[in-house]
Amino acid sequence: MANFSKSGGHRFTVDVYQNAHLPEGGREVDAIVTVTATGGGTTATMPLSAVPHQSPSSHGLRPAGPDAAVVVMVDCSGSMDYPPTKMRNARAATAAAIDTLRDGVAFAVVAGTHQAKEAYPGGGRLALADATTRQQAKEALRRLTPGGGTAIGTWLRLAGQLLETSEAPIRHGILLTDGRNEHEEPDALRASLEHCSGRFTCDARGVGTDWEVKEVTAIASALLGTADIVADPAGLAADFTRMMETAMGKEVADVALRLWTPQGAEVKFLKQVAPALEALTERRVEVGPRIGDYPTGSWGDESRDYHLCVRVPAAAVGEEMLAARVSLVLPTPDGASPQVLAQGLVRAIWTDDLAASTSINAQVAHYTGQAELARYIQEGLDLRRSGDLDGATAKLGRAVQLANRSGNEDTAKLLAKVVDVVDAATGTVRLKAKVTAEAQMTLETRSTKTVRVKK
Repeated sequence: MANFSKSGGHRFTVDVYQNAHLPEGGREVDAIVTVTATGGGTTATMPLSAVPHQSPSSHGLRPAGPDAAVVVMVDCSGSMDYPPTKMRNARAATAAAIDTLRDGVAFAVVAGTHQAKEAYPGGGRLALADATTRQQAKEALRRLTPGGGTAIGTWLRLAGQLLETSEAPIRHGILLTDGRNEHEEPDALRASLEHCSGRFTCDARGVGTDWEVKEVTAIASALLGTADIVADPAGLAADFTRMMETAMGKEVADVALRLWTPQGAEVKFLKQVAPALEALTERRVEVGPRIGDYPTGSWGDESRDYHLCVRVPAAAVGEEMLAARVSLVLPTPDGASPQVLAQGLVRAIWTDDLAASTSINAQVAHYTGQAELARYIQEGLDLRRSGDLDGATAKLGRAVQLANRSGNEDTAKLLAKVVDVVDAATGTVRLKAKVTAEAQMTLETRSTKTVRVKK
């Protein structure tokens, strides 16, 4: 089932995949909801020189171009000097990201230590990208020197203050760190993330192997961005360029996934399951009777999958009901009713046909397995760190089996750097005696990346 709406330059579609049949008295309805946005002026892979100029839409769907603002936060703590190539590559990567900005995009650079400082342009403002400001920013980067500690929450708050000076609908941050957040209490970072959530999105990167995976992934998760490891600083420039190209491809901001459920029904959970796993259940904002909005951030030309589980009132054989209405909505500038971009329906039908009611939809089964895969990896690595080698072997063996079954080749390759695979089909593995920090951190950081159902 597909329902679509076209507004501005984008066309949004919602497709719902489910087995609607429940046994008599059955209560839980699972569905995979695929949201796709197409028809924008840019994509993450389109050369920037090929992007045409577009005028803002009266419906709030505006191109990134002059309607985007970006702040790059560069770790300048003392550890960035060990080895010195780390700081040099961070400067070069930020310069490459700045070169990727289109003319008219508002931007700034923040130097992060145990405090946050404006590296460019200064004065509590953003610069507009052109040949002159790009060159000035790169000159300012050359003056960055490592020294001091790490307090990431201060970096994020300064980035938020700078981005709030712009009226651009697309507000994005890129954060690079090489160490742990040692000069700030965990509560302070959490408070900063809560303060910044909904104000801008942020991609986070850890360079080297001395940073904390859970800190970096928590930043990206809270701010609806991506997280990754760049173990070799030489790879920073290419990674920063890709991140900025993706940011330039975002054209629709503040999109929410809205769920309506009938009387007596409740949302058990909602999670993004592709291209990466992200829990959304706790992010619900009530907007009306039995209606809640879940943030999805900014969109370019892309597709994402969500797993929805609704608990409905039990009913007799032959009964039918609408279990949920899924809408993609965009707030309007004047505060009126939001624009509905697309909509899909989740149904429940009670039957005494055993085959129908016990059949599991292929999409639901696949993503349930992908979520299990991520969980077993995280649990296995935690057990390995705690010294429970038997428990770690069992968990990581199950992860190998799930990766093999679902065709998640990238994760399978990462697992093979942590365990020796004896039989992937059965999940028979042996822990490697020696595992590099890079291998373990890469597996942990990328464990939530999923693959889609094989066609």
